[in-house]
Amino acid sequence: MKPSATVAFPSRVVIREVGLRDGLQSIATIMPTEAKKQWIKEAFEAGIREIEVGSFVPAKLIPQLADTGEVLTYAKTFPGLFASVLVPNLKGAERAIDNGADLLLVPLSASRAHSLANVRRTPDEAVSEVARIRAARDAARSKTIIEGGVSTAFGCTIQGYVDPEEVLRLVHALLDAGADRVSLADTVGYADPRMVRELFERALRIAGDRFCCGHFHDTRGMAIANVYAAMEVGIARFDASTEDLAYMLASMGIKTGIDLERLLELRGHVAGWLEGEATHGNVWRAGLPKTMQRASTRAE
Repeated sequence: MKPSATVAFPSRVVIREVGLRDGLQSIATIMPTEAKKQWIKEAFEAGIREIEVGSFVPAKLIPQLADTGEVLTYAKTFPGLFASVLVPNLKGAERAIDNGADLLLVPLSASRAHSLANVRRTPDEAVSEVARIRAARDAARSKTIIEGGVSTAFGCTIQGYVDPEEVLRLVHALLDAGADRVSLADTVGYADPRMVRELFERALRIAGDRFCCGHFHDTRGMAIANVYAAMEVGIARFDASTEDLAYMLASMGIKTGIDLERLLELRGHVAGWLEGEATHGNVWRAGLPKTMQRASTRAE
């Protein structure tokens, strides 16, 4: 590997805020709908232009996201804000389309054991569901984008090892089934930068510019390093729910359009709305360095 200084990083990176879905579904607290709306408003004012606002799943399964329809409707009032939702099946996709989501993300686990435990479908049955979703989207003449997200791409807490060949097979299958684009997710925090670089390079050879996003959990403190590795091979969109990624990109001179100071203000508000819940990140504790405080913190 050549020294990192020779790597042509993306000049601009898009951060898709996923705290309203991935963050809230993982905690016991049910955030009031009005607080979610304020979160979206402040995120937009901070320069974020892509937000995953929730998930169309049965309220009895994930009550934290029962108000996704109302939250999505509110998000759509902001010009230029790209609002996405996660959907597990055709029924959820139909709700996303009816509610005008810009994008629906269909998760598919590369781990057969996880897929059966989580959605009671094999990975290939999940691919078939994507084909049905594509047919429904086209029949409705909707412009909603379909993203197939391959989770447990680097390992699984149930199955353990996940063969990269299976991950790549599913990437190909999702595109064949009609997904407009695909993404890869380390949903259990097993990945390291070398693993990311190698798998993402191979996925890019299959999907090209339809491979759109990396999603890394920070379970073992590797998420930022894994983002760096993904950028080395050209990936320029990432899911995140912490300001640490925005800070790293700004410090590297990579444009995001995000105002770090306003993002840190929002982080403080979110922590208040979730009083008693553990919140993570490092920049909010240490603060911005003086070298950044003297200049604009918005990475245009």
